[in-house]
Amino acid sequence: MLFNLFKRNKGYVDLSADKFREALITDSNFVVLDVRTSEEFKAGHIKDARKADFLSGEFAAKVDTMDKEKTYYVYCRSGARSAMACKQLTKAGFTKVFNLSGGYSSWLR
Repeated sequence: MLFNLFKRNKGYVDLSADKFREALITDSNFVVLDVRTSEEFKAGHIKDARKADFLSGEFAAKVDTMDKEKTYYVYCRSGARSAMACKQLTKAGFTKVFNLSGGYSSWLR
């Protein structure tokens, strides 16, 4: 599985859009987390994604309620906010965290 890819210095793994898609097909215990703004989310998002705007202050509160046993696939527009969100998740004790490299923009290509 993808878990052997984790780099302990980061705590999460960056995935290309193709690998991200593949993981969503093969994983069965996951959450897709969209950390963009409400406006960005409304303009389009990955199917079944949960919104948790990283910049709004809602993100920290959501992290406290999230199941640490699940795998989290996190994305934003370009990959920068989601990388910060992934860092916050790993600091909070989440161990299965993946970031969509290039963000939603790469997903659409």
